[in-house]
Amino acid sequence: MNQTRSKSALVGSVLLALLTATPSPDATAQSSPNAPEALSCVEPARMTPVQLYGLWQLTLWPLDGLETEPHSRGAALFERHPEFPGSVRGHIRRATAGNDVQAQVSGDVVDGEFNLDESADGVTMDAVWAGAPLACGQVIRGIRRPAEGSTSGQSSLYFRLDKAPGWR
Repeated sequence: MNQTRSKSALVGSVLLALLTATPSPDATAQSSPNAPEALSCVEPARMTPVQLYGLWQLTLWPLDGLETEPHSRGAALFERHPEFPGSVRGHIRRATAGNDVQAQVSGDVVDGEFNLDESADGVTMDAVWAGAPLACGQVIRGIRRPAEGSTSGQSSLYFRLDKAPGWR
């Protein structure tokens, strides 16, 4: 089995586990008041790609909608970018009405700004993500927009990424 297929299988398996059993980071933080949170807190302006590595829960919702009524849910897995040490590369898998969507992503966080490029085929850019880290780098919120020249017909969506428990 090739490496891309292995990663897709891993993201799919983890996505299923996240959607069925994992509490949100907010709930985890509330349940352990003595956790050494101050030691792991990263200010958004000082966040580096290393803090992006790992598994994130994903929620997307319409600009005129509510976060509690998502358009799509899924997971993102970010790893070290093999060509650009100051960046991450990964995969996103999410459920939408009628089908699942998978895409490759590459991006970074610089001076507190999170940016990500999304491509369904690994060549053509389909969407761009721009946002900001919050909650000591454990949450990222922003907007996912169709890439310039994209013919996908997708609309802009708000997004929220929550770092999965255990990936600190």
